[in-house]
Amino acid sequence: MQDDSNKMIIVDAIKFYQQHRGLIIYAYCIMPNHVHLMAQSNGKETLSAVLRDLKKYTSKAMIKKLEKENNVETNNALTIFKEAGEKLKRIKNYKVWQDGNRPMVLYTNKFIWQKINYIHNNAVEAGLVSIPEDYMFSSARNYAELNSLLEIDLISRELITVK
Repeated sequence: MQDDSNKMIIVDAIKFYQQHRGLIIYAYCIMPNHVHLMAQSNGKETLSAVLRDLKKYTSKAMIKKLEKENNVETNNALTIFKEAGEKLKRIKNYKVWQDGNRPMVLYTNKFIWQKINYIHNNAVEAGLVSIPEDYMFSSARNYAELNSLLEIDLISRELITVK
């Protein structure tokens, strides 16, 4: 059985950043080794600043959890994170997240829904579930009107494209 505790660290952090830092989520999928977000900031801070701090917080929380568990699997993960951190002068110990984000301007309904479908199909493509809404760590559940771990702002299929 898969350990979802690191994914729950991310879920809890996103909830906090939604409530306290103005993070708005439209779609997400938290995979075992990466995260997809369609998000924006409420304008009080840049999205880049919010995501930087979210990554910093979740990195520290995951490392602390791994160090506490102290078993072969977690020690292997810590070794990988430590080796990644050693390659960069600005990293003191561990590097959990890749640098940067991949922001995209979402300019048409077709493009927006293409990206949402891509995000939601990640778990299917990885063989974790057979249909997107079966994956608990995805906003596909929100769009299917099922119980979900995070509250999101649903995007209507009837959006008007602005030119």
